[in-house]
Amino acid sequence: MEAYAVLATGGKQYRVTPGMKLEIELLDAEVGSEVELTSVLALSDGNELKIGMPYVEGAKVVLAIDGRTRGPKVINFKKKRRKGYSRTVGHRQELMVATVKSIA
Repeated sequence: MEAYAVLATGGKQYRVTPGMKLEIELLDAEVGSEVELTSVLALSDGNELKIGMPYVEGAKVVLAIDGRTRGPKVINFKKKRRKGYSRTVGHRQELMVATVKSIA
C-alpha cells in the first residue's frame, strides 16, 4: 500500500498522495512557492494508520503552488410564480492548483 494523508483545507477534506495534483481554495501564498499544511486528519505510511483527534500531531503535508484557476460557473435562479419576480446570480470560485511534494 502507498502512503497517503487526509488533509483539511478550505472547509473540505482531501485524500492526497505524493505527486498528486489538486485544486484547493485560495491560500495566502505566491505561485511557485511551497506551503506546509499541518491540518492533517489521518496519516498512513503504507502499513500503519494514525488518526488525529482532530489533527495528527507532528504531521504535515508540503504543497507546491503551481498556479491559480477558477472553478465551474454555478448559477442560482430564484423565481416567485405569478409575481413577476425572477433573479439570476452567477458565481465562479477562485482556486489554486497545487502539487503534493511530501507527506511527513
